[in-house]
Order: sequence, then structure tokens, then C-alpha cells
Amino acid sequence: MSGLRTSRTRLAGAAATVALAALALTACDDGTGVESEGTRKPTGPTATASPSSGGSSPASPASETPSAPSAPSASSATGGTASKRPAPSGTPVTCEGSTTRTVAAPLSRPVNHLLLTVTNTGGKSCHLYGYPAVRFGEAQAVPPAIEDSRPQAVVTLGPGESGYASVNLSAADGSSTDEHTVHSLAVYFHGRSGGESVGTGAHPPLPSQGVRVDDSLAVTYWQQSLDDAVRW
Repeated sequence: MSGLRTSRTRLAGAAATVALAALALTACDDGTGVESEGTRKPTGPTATASPSSGGSSPASPASETPSAPSAPSASSATGGTASKRPAPSGTPVTCEGSTTRTVAAPLSRPVNHLLLTVTNTGGKSCHLYGYPAVRFGEAQAVPPAIEDSRPQAVVTLGPGESGYASVNLSAADGSSTDEHTVHSLAVYFHGRSGGESVGTGAHPPLPSQGVRVDDSLAVTYWQQSLDDAVRW
């Protein structure tokens, strides 16, 4: 009987030892007790590793993805904002003072010359026929045109475009007579026939000191380009 009790005691002690070992395997490492299988912490490496002391942390995939380029603005696509001229409408008319702006400016070269610039301010194209009929001061007659300056085609100005003519005020060598100073200018526009003025005239201001004119006064025909206007 004593041998049977000894065997039962040994079996009970072995079972207790196995149970304690199983509990030790599931014990928390913070000493709080047993942890359930559903909340056990992973024992493998963590998802994000700390950077080593000798290098920088690798960029995340999101930061390496380039952002999509933004669409160019309207101003950048065209190189800036450009002013638009109105499109011409209807049949071209004759240029005259009410639909144009005229500017008179002395030229340094050629000497003793005045440049006339006429800009179409209307909504239709207009024709500059012949040459400007200019009148300085109280003159009763208009000066003649330089025949060699006649263009091959009628000058036509779209809305916002300019035409040009130059005025030879006086002889550069002083060989002409009747030299005097004038302070006002009127510019009239010829019609298709060239023998009459049409519409209203223009009265561009002259420099405050006036300009000197003599009996060699002459004008060019209207020109499409500035370079052609200052050749004579």
C-alpha cells in the first residue's frame, strides 16, 4: 500500500510540473500575468526599423512617387497676356480724322523732317489714299508730294494699325527762302480720286517751340511701313 501511494504522489507532481511549464510559456514579459493568444505581441522584426547611426532613413514609397505636373495657365501657354485688336468688320472705308489718331513728331534723321503717324481707331479697315494734305500755320496752299515716294498699292490700315508719312520741312543747306517758324498743323485726308479731302481733319500738336519751314516744304505719300516713310 505504501508503494501505491508513492507512485500516485509522483504522478501528481509530474502533472503539476507540466502545467506550470505551459503557464510560463504564455506569461507576459512585463510581469502582469498570462496573455491570451489573441493579443500576443509579434516576436518577429517590427514594421519600421530605426535608422542606423551611420545613415539616413530610407524614403517611404509615398514620398518617392512624383506628383503630377499642374496644367499651364493661359498666360504661360501664350508667353504672357497679349492685347487683342478688334477684328475688322464690313467694307473698308476711307481713313479720316474721326476714325484715326494722328501724331506729329520731329525726326533727328533725316534732319529737318517731321514724321506723321496715323493710327486706325475705328472698328473697320480704312484706306489712306494718296498723301497727307498738310497745312502749317496760316498757309493757304498745301505742299506738293514727293512723286518718287508713291507706293505700289494703296495703304490699308486694319483696326489698331498705323500708316506713316514724312514731311520735309526745310532745306538742310539753307538754300531755300521764306524760312519761318510755325506753331500749328492741320492734316487732311484725300478720297479715292485724290483731288479732294474727305471727312474731318486732324490737328496734331507741334513742339512748343514750333518748327521751321521754308519754300522747299514737301510731303511723302502715305506708307505702310516706317522705314519707307523716312527714306526721303
